Amino acid sequence: MSQTSGENPLDPAAAQVIQKARRLMLIASLTTLIALAAVLVVIGYRVSRVGGSAPPPPPPDVSALLPSGARVISTAIGEGRLAVTIEAGGAQEVRLFDLHTLQSVGRIALTPKP
Repeated sequence: MSQTSGENPLDPAAAQVIQKARRLMLIASLTTLIALAAVLVVIGYRVSRVGGSAPPPPPPDVSALLPSGARVISTAIGEGRLAVTIEAGGAQEVRLFDLHTLQSVGRIALTPKP
């Protein structure tokens, strides 16, 4: 620090405090810059990952055979599955299909407790 002719010189304790404050400000500035750079890298990664992916292919055309006289009561989609509830001959069952391939993955027969 240069001193002009009209200034009083700083005592050594005050000079140490000023030096320590400058060091702490430098550390805080570097930490802020590193955190900001990390946030920008994460944002850039996510934008490039979303923008570069191709849309999923459309599901194939599939025909599911139901028993004679059956009717669809309801459908639901969740966790990569399509659930179709049908009623056939007075009994109900749920048929499960993979949502992406529409292949049958299971069947649940719903029967009343005797």
